Amino acid sequence: MTEPNFSAEPAPDVDIDIRSLPKVSLHDHLDGGLRPATIIELAAEAGHQLPSTDPVALGEWFLESADSGSLERYLETFDHTVAVMQTKEGLFRVAKEFVEDLADDGVVYGEVRWAPEQHLAKGLTLDEAVEAVEAGLEAGVAAVEATGRPIQVGQLITAMRHADRGQEIAELAVRHRDKGAVGFDIAGAEDGFPPYRFKDAFTYLAENQFPVTVHAGEAAGLDSIVDALVSGRALRLGHGVRIAEDIQIDFSGDNGPEDEAEVGMVTLGRVAAWVRDRGIPLECSPSSNLQTGAISVFGEGIESHPFDLLYQTGFKVTINPDNRLMSGVSLSDEYELLVETFDYDLDDLLQLTLNAAEAAFLPLEEREALMEYIAEGFRAAQG
Repeated sequence: MTEPNFSAEPAPDVDIDIRSLPKVSLHDHLDGGLRPATIIELAAEAGHQLPSTDPVALGEWFLESADSGSLERYLETFDHTVAVMQTKEGLFRVAKEFVEDLADDGVVYGEVRWAPEQHLAKGLTLDEAVEAVEAGLEAGVAAVEATGRPIQVGQLITAMRHADRGQEIAELAVRHRDKGAVGFDIAGAEDGFPPYRFKDAFTYLAENQFPVTVHAGEAAGLDSIVDALVSGRALRLGHGVRIAEDIQIDFSGDNGPEDEAEVGMVTLGRVAAWVRDRGIPLECSPSSNLQTGAISVFGEGIESHPFDLLYQTGFKVTINPDNRLMSGVSLSDEYELLVETFDYDLDDLLQLTLNAAEAAFLPLEEREALMEYIAEGFRAAQG
């Protein structure tokens, strides 16, 4: 058991431009980060009808439609973004702009997850789709570096949970491991489509020493997390916030003076203890988790998000935007939200960023260099 102080004095406000801080984005969907204006232009070329052809109104439509409290409804918004990402040209443009937008937000390392199997409607092969995205990502990196800013990106090749192409997508990911692919994921409706459906694919990935992150603990609970760790051999958990269901806080004991009554004893269940003690990173996305109802069991507002509980009790939590278009946020916005909600200071933001850098699917030496770069950037921000 551990005894965090939930009644600590508020930390000083972060009075610097958070956008200027070097950041790491581990959970960021390609088809969830398009610019509304780009969707409109690509939809016109593809003959796809949109709810609006005004960029501002379309952006508002995505946000309102996604803000339903239902993961299933949230996922429906992707019908429009995926529809305009069915050609090499469309994938290239979206990927290039994705990198540019990350860099404009201060991201220096990003992992871009997307499901190639959803982009074959106009005749592309899986390999052609991956190659088009990689070309776009590389063009985005070159454009950013031409402005004197550093950025590195990698693809997380994703299989859809409701489909039966896990082995095929796993082989695709390994095939492109030296050509931009850094990891594998499964995504889509979590409840009812457990990781063990892809058990053979996960075994193949383990045999080829290819990193895996698994969406788990978002729309389903502890059983999904356990399956992600066992069948999926997950090195990270996508969202993972419902691990907090395996944590108990006891406020009934004598914790000292009345003004410290909010200090409680925290007890971790076996699953929570396993995840924390082994430093398995959680790819938390606060705004998205609120939108999809992933944290509804803990409360209704963002202040009920278990992010701070997990952080204070030693879990390796990271900050992520998930789907910037649907949530109407950037990674910097998520940082600011946590500062406002939990009174985090610059040291907290540094630790959370270093958590993400350490969890990146990069060789050890590159992770260490990334962490040092981030630490130096935060030191510079402090003056």
